Amino acid sequence: MAAQLYLYQDEEGHAPLLPWLDNLPKKARGKCLARIARLMALGNGLRRPEADYLRDGIYELRASYQGVHYRMLYFFSGQAIVVLSHGLTKEQEVPKREIDKAVERKKHVEADFKRYTLKPEF
Repeated sequence: MAAQLYLYQDEEGHAPLLPWLDNLPKKARGKCLARIARLMALGNGLRRPEADYLRDGIYELRASYQGVHYRMLYFFSGQAIVVLSHGLTKEQEVPKREIDKAVERKKHVEADFKRYTLKPEF
């Protein structure tokens, strides 16, 4: 089932995922964008190794390039709406503070979807 994609945006209208993606090496960014496309196509049907459930309604979208692991945290808002929270580079497990950040962002979106989301242009 195809999913509608949104980005989390803060009170100032900044989507944390965008500068993170822009600062990745070109091939790593391409791999991350390919994963986002797969997430949009498959929605909650996307599974390991491309995606994995972390906790508290937070999932990780997984891409790797030259031994570096890139993760984009996301959550669902309703049946077919995916909200990408932010991205990170990790060595082993996703740090607890990053999951906590995504959980807080999920609460913002649940309280006021229009204020805290942005429809991306990629």
